[in-house]
Amino acid sequence: MRPDGYGSRSYQAYVLAILTLIYACNFVDRQLLVILQEPIKHDLRLTDTELGLLSGFSFALFYVSCGIPIARLADRTSRRTVIFAAVTVWSVMTTLCGLALSYVQLLLARIGVAVGEAGGSPPAHSMISDIFPPTRRATALSVYSVGVHIGILTAFLLGGRLAAHFGWHTAFLVVGPPGIILAFILRLTVREPTRGAAQPDAAAPRDGGTRPLGETLALLWSRRSFRHIALVAGVQGLLVYGIGNWLASFFLRSFPIKIGELSMWLALAVGLGGACGTLLGGFATDRLGSKDKRWYLWIPLLGVAIALPTLITILTTANLSTALVLSFVFNCAINLYLAPIFAISHGLVDARTRALVSSILFFLSNLIGLGAGPTIIGILSDRFAALGSMNSLRDAMLIIGTVACLWGSVHYLLAAKALNGDLAKAPGQTRWGLVV
Repeated sequence: MRPDGYGSRSYQAYVLAILTLIYACNFVDRQLLVILQEPIKHDLRLTDTELGLLSGFSFALFYVSCGIPIARLADRTSRRTVIFAAVTVWSVMTTLCGLALSYVQLLLARIGVAVGEAGGSPPAHSMISDIFPPTRRATALSVYSVGVHIGILTAFLLGGRLAAHFGWHTAFLVVGPPGIILAFILRLTVREPTRGAAQPDAAAPRDGGTRPLGETLALLWSRRSFRHIALVAGVQGLLVYGIGNWLASFFLRSFPIKIGELSMWLALAVGLGGACGTLLGGFATDRLGSKDKRWYLWIPLLGVAIALPTLITILTTANLSTALVLSFVFNCAINLYLAPIFAISHGLVDARTRALVSSILFFLSNLIGLGAGPTIIGILSDRFAALGSMNSLRDAMLIIGTVACLWGSVHYLLAAKALNGDLAKAPGQTRWGLVV
């Protein structure tokens, strides 16, 4: 029995379930804006560029600015307390979005959501890596990451229905408060795990202290595989956030479908499809990776290879049913990467660096994917429309989606080439059963 109380598999499962629900709450609050974009655009009279800034750059700027400092705090102090504070902040600010009467008010409330959400996943990732050993880590992280898709499914179903019947303000007012309840459940029932307990030979350096930030960044930069993994996290974000944030608007503009009906279909395509991809990615890499760790990168590479032709078909077909079905396949494929890249990255560092590693991956995913993706697509859409394009949003999504898939493939291949050499130099490498 571990002294921190995590020797019981039932308690491990309970804590993972609570963290997953919190992550789902995170994405309900974040992605609710995606299904509400068109009503908000018409109500506040916004351009596509303003919508892109609202859902993308302004959110990502504050998310990434706060992410690394909060992750360093989590690596030094109680991760449970950091998560409790973060959930409380983002839930309150989501509720305030429902009171916004202007673009500026909504923008400021969304910035508050971003600041809160910056403190959610990095400390949760660190806790999970201390609860579960390396051989079960990708699976545990994939279960946690399903929270993304539970959140998206809930946001689309609930948000679309509420918007259709009561307006977009009510949708925000309803989804905000439940997060506060989850924050207190976490604070009262979850114990802080001992750092490094699941992998003692990857324990922290220097009497359990954290490395200086400069030394840590230099160490990560020296791992060639991590450089490519970090970049691919950003590029993959162009698909998840850039394409994902505009998918509802594309369907509403391109097909004769109402927001209430679309929210149901996208809840299944994005929520359920993404969940299937996330779980499959974690399970497959933990099993195939027991023979060769490069599967942690080859599985996501396969996902990108499937995603490109699927996306092209979605954006060019005239058949609504075909586009909706393929949206399920697309979201499954682009989410194969989520658990594997975090799991293998945690294997490259010691126990007190994992929250920082996760925050760096989230930093680039949100800066490039969430920050640049929706904004660039919005700008391109407005530009193509000004040039006379009848399908300006489709054209913008085609360009960004194609670039992201091809660019990401290169980094997956280069990361896989360097991976075994970097793992051989990592703390706890004897646990990974390397194939060189």
